[in-house]
Amino acid sequence: MNYSNGLRDIHREAKIGKNVTIGPFTVIEKDVVIGDNCRIEANVNIFNGARIGEGCHIFPGASISAAPQTKVLLEEPTTLEIGHGSVIREHCTLNRGNRKFGGRTVIGENCLLMAYVHVAHDCFIGNNCILANNVTLAGHIEIGEWATLGGMAAVHQFVRIGDQAMVGGGSLVRKDVPPFVTAAREPLSYAGVNSIGLRRRGFSYDEIHHIENIYRVLFVQGFSIRKALKIIEEEIEPSNYRDFILRFAHSTKRGLMKGFRTIGNPGKVMAEPVLE
Repeated sequence: MNYSNGLRDIHREAKIGKNVTIGPFTVIEKDVVIGDNCRIEANVNIFNGARIGEGCHIFPGASISAAPQTKVLLEEPTTLEIGHGSVIREHCTLNRGNRKFGGRTVIGENCLLMAYVHVAHDCFIGNNCILANNVTLAGHIEIGEWATLGGMAAVHQFVRIGDQAMVGGGSLVRKDVPPFVTAAREPLSYAGVNSIGLRRRGFSYDEIHHIENIYRVLFVQGFSIRKALKIIEEEIEPSNYRDFILRFAHSTKRGLMKGFRTIGNPGKVMAEPVLE
């Protein structure tokens, strides 16, 4: 069935689920799949390759699955995937993958992308993430589950941001941000464990204290990253959290962000961080 009329242009071969609301002046191309119970507001452009899960809400002006912003565009089909229950606010620009690099851009379930967020090609965003207004992701970025990025944060290509990390607004993220931390200041530095977020998600005091002990060695006591990781492996009690952090640190390609710095003296490493 062709849904095209004077107010909207929906290709007859687009696969649209049950109970989907589509506002006026929205364009949906041929190779698009939209799950049940979605709401697509006015003036949305959904290009070939979009795969939108159930219960999503896309606000006016969003551009979904546009071609990657690269000089060389390959013709093979690629995708932009949005998980169930995610909300895409006004004027977000989400690019599909580039076949040369894998061909998939993925946004997880129950994510909130606020107005004017840009997600470039071949990014992977985990479930339950929040990207505040004007966050900009270059290509090939990986963001773990439950991560939060403050407004106007800009992330360099190939950077990774770990699970349950919090990145302050306006940050320039050039290096990897490991799991469970708060990152802020310029250059981006360790600003403590994301203890408020962890408590909200059911972490116990002992678990948070254990994570703090790991990062105290890694970022606060002034060791090189290599030496700090060796100390953590030899002296910190084994746990799933310790091993998860170690795997992240050992696998970094761009390097980790800087250790804790005082605001008044950014060159000085404190003996202890100020934690929430």
